[in-house]
Amino acid sequence: MQNKQPLTLVKIGGNIIDDAKELEHFLSDFSKIDGHKVLVHGGGKSATKMAQSVGLTPKMVDGRRITDAPMLDIAVMIYAGEINKKVVAQLQANNTNAMGFSGADGNLIVSEKRNHPTIDYGFVGDVKKVNSPLLETLINAGITPVFCAITHDKNGQLLNTNADTIASELAIALSEVYEVTLNYCFEKPGVLTDVEDENSVITQIDSNLYAKLKDEGAIHSGMIPKLDNCFNSLSKGVQKIKIGHHKMLKNADAICTSIQL
Repeated sequence: MQNKQPLTLVKIGGNIIDDAKELEHFLSDFSKIDGHKVLVHGGGKSATKMAQSVGLTPKMVDGRRITDAPMLDIAVMIYAGEINKKVVAQLQANNTNAMGFSGADGNLIVSEKRNHPTIDYGFVGDVKKVNSPLLETLINAGITPVFCAITHDKNGQLLNTNADTIASELAIALSEVYEVTLNYCFEKPGVLTDVEDENSVITQIDSNLYAKLKDEGAIHSGMIPKLDNCFNSLSKGVQKIKIGHHKMLKNADAICTSIQL
């Protein structure tokens, strides 16, 4: 059997996007990654600011965003528009042949509207299918796909979808063809036992330690769905997953959190 080619998939969080200088440094590092690569970005903080500027009040339940029709319009405008095109333009300036996508483009990611027994999340989508053949064609043609957090239901409806989940689902789908390393990059050096202490990085987490840390409350809130996505990805063929600051992309010895089953 032929060896799979390596592919690096990186998801960046809102705090990097909101800091122009940090984003510039990240995109420079990302552009220097050898071989095939894919980028997924969030942008929730920018969407919240825009919503507030036009008099909308963003709603959250248990750390998850409620997306009504006006908020969906904001999300599409900010994620698929402003942020996505700025990132693509900066990558082109770094000689990376990037192309920006939502899930609707080329039918790349199909989702279905979330159906929750007690909470109406509005126009929030859960990923159902990734168009791997088209994505493989784009990647093999030398294009670096840049995905925002917008998908669709193939019936004309756009949906706001968690960017961590999009990264996980893309990594799983692409792992059938490539040897995928998934990197979740944010402003911290990794998963911390104490969010106030950047020296408290947990350098390696397996499923047993994860369960223990959750029980103790050391891992909570937004880190739980991120790590759930990580373990799901590893169980479905993704080769390697790291969480940490984007310096880990250019320095293999940089401190970060490695996720293992």
